[in-house]
Amino acid sequence: MKLHVRAFALTCGIFWGIGIFSLTWWLIAFDGATGEPTFIGRLYHGFTISPGGSVVGLVWAFIDGLIGGAVFAWLYNQISARFLVRDT
Repeated sequence: MKLHVRAFALTCGIFWGIGIFSLTWWLIAFDGATGEPTFIGRLYHGFTISPGGSVVGLVWAFIDGLIGGAVFAWLYNQISARFLVRDT
C-alpha cells in the first residue's frame, strides 16, 4: 500500500495545527494568557500562551506538520517499495 504524499502531508499539517491551537486555548482557559516564552515558543518563533500566539502556533504547526507528513509519507513509500512482496 502506498501513501498519497500530498494528502498525508495536508492531513498531518491540519491535525498538528489544530492540536497546537486547541492546546493553547486549553491552557488559556485554565491558566490564563501568560505571554511567557515556552518550549514550543523556542521552536515556533512568536508563539506564546495568548490568543495571538495561538494563531502563530497554528501557522507554524501547520507548516511543520505539512513538511513532517510529506517526509514521512515519501520515506514510507520508498521503504515499502523495496520490501513489497507480491503474491501472483
